[in-house]
Amino acid sequence: MWVLCYYELCFSWFLFGLMEKTSTVFLLFMILWFQYTSVQCQERISEPPSSSKSEDGDNGIKRIILSIVSGILTGLIAAILFACIVRCFFGYMNQTPILKGPVIFSPKIAPKTLQAALANENQLLGSSPNGKYYRTVLDNGLTIALRRLEPFESGGSPEKQNKAAKRRIQQHLEILASLRHRNLMSLRAYVRESNRFYLVYDYVPTGSLEDAVNRVRENQVQLGWEVRLRIAVGVIKGLQYLHFTCNPQILHFNLKPANVMLDAEFEPRLADCGLLKLMPDLDIAISAYSAPECFQNHSYTDKSDVFSFGMILAVLLTGRDPTDPFFGEAASGGSLGRWLRHLQQAGEAREALDKSILGEEGEEEEMLMAVRIAVGCLSDIPADRPSSDELVSMLTQLHSF
Repeated sequence: MWVLCYYELCFSWFLFGLMEKTSTVFLLFMILWFQYTSVQCQERISEPPSSSKSEDGDNGIKRIILSIVSGILTGLIAAILFACIVRCFFGYMNQTPILKGPVIFSPKIAPKTLQAALANENQLLGSSPNGKYYRTVLDNGLTIALRRLEPFESGGSPEKQNKAAKRRIQQHLEILASLRHRNLMSLRAYVRESNRFYLVYDYVPTGSLEDAVNRVRENQVQLGWEVRLRIAVGVIKGLQYLHFTCNPQILHFNLKPANVMLDAEFEPRLADCGLLKLMPDLDIAISAYSAPECFQNHSYTDKSDVFSFGMILAVLLTGRDPTDPFFGEAASGGSLGRWLRHLQQAGEAREALDKSILGEEGEEEEMLMAVRIAVGCLSDIPADRPSSDELVSMLTQLHSF
């Protein structure tokens, strides 16, 4: 009988590593069963030998069966207990701590100087429904742009401001800080406060694409087709990096001219990449540059980013504002995209082009091809839109970059 109990123990340890997940109720049941089978095993050991040989044979078979069953259950219980202990231990060890104070990703920024800059009165650059933009100069002379992000409503419920939510936001910001591409604004640092985050970026003095387009409409600056096409190519290359190089894939969620910064050479850099994923309500992302599915079922994919890019390309081609009351009329189809599609299908796409960029015949052909690309991006059906990877090839073939 001692040999049988020994085999029970050996078989238990053989099954030791087979269980990884279980529920609390099942675990309690297994513990109770373990106590019961242990008592049964002790009783079998202490039983006196039987006088009947036939009864010995029957009892021996039963004991073997019970021993095997007891061994299996004992092994399961041991494996469950061990797996739970190991999972809890490693889960605790791997848990991302909530960092306090400035988190710096750039050697040019010191935590103390950044903290001091936040305490000063900074120049307001703009605002949006989920935060404000500031310009400030650090003690070392470095000019930075601050983005105040408020993912938690003031006085909101504890569930919205718990540690798990803060840890999730912190992990996402660390992913965004790891992005490196010439057409993306790099996150240089962030500071967490009670219900908001301050994000630190490089300051771009030339402003955004929206600022540049407004200056063109007011005849303050001229943007030729070559510059506009370079801007479009830079924007789509930034999206291509987010959609196809990043793992996991990152969606922009809020692509529009105000979030496309231009350097002194008019090289675009996408700002606010993926930030709206941190917000409690993605409805704030809906604008004139949002895809139809954002209005209809609040879904968002990489093809939604492509639609927003198509609208930016349409603005670069036509020079017109998609919020212009003209596009709200039935004669225009109700939107810039539908108006452009109607002209392209009617063979009148040239009428849509910005007159200030009409130049050489070769450039006009490139612009008309770009109209076809924009119309494809602005399809109401996401599956009919090209991917950002395909768009890079399409646009770079129009001109050598």
